[in-house]
Amino acid sequence: MLFPLARILRLASLVICSIVLVSFALFVINQTSSASAHQQHVLNGEANAPGGAGGTGASGTGNGAAGSSATHEHSVRARIDDMSNALTSPFSGVTDGSSSEWTVRGVRLALALAVYGFGLAFLARTLRVRV
Repeated sequence: MLFPLARILRLASLVICSIVLVSFALFVINQTSSASAHQQHVLNGEANAPGGAGGTGASGTGNGAAGSSATHEHSVRARIDDMSNALTSPFSGVTDGSSSEWTVRGVRLALALAVYGFGLAFLARTLRVRV
């Protein structure tokens, strides 16, 4: 009877850790791409200008056909981030004093992996041994 519970715990651990890792990976990709764009603007001397006004307009017209796919990707990412935030909300007290988004996300990732990854897997192993 405990074997199915151990499998469910192991599966839950895997799913939760995957959601948290994917959310963090999407955050890293977003941060590095925006940093790259900012550095390109700085190197081109466009850092002080609202350097996206002309480029954004051109991008906006270019994305007209792909707008629905961009909206779909955004909604999928928003759902992943919402799930990750719900799963890591118990750890928000640890990072309340930090103003760095990298610190907040990194600490929450580490705690989620420790609790959900190690903790649930340990519990599943414990249940299997006791049978």
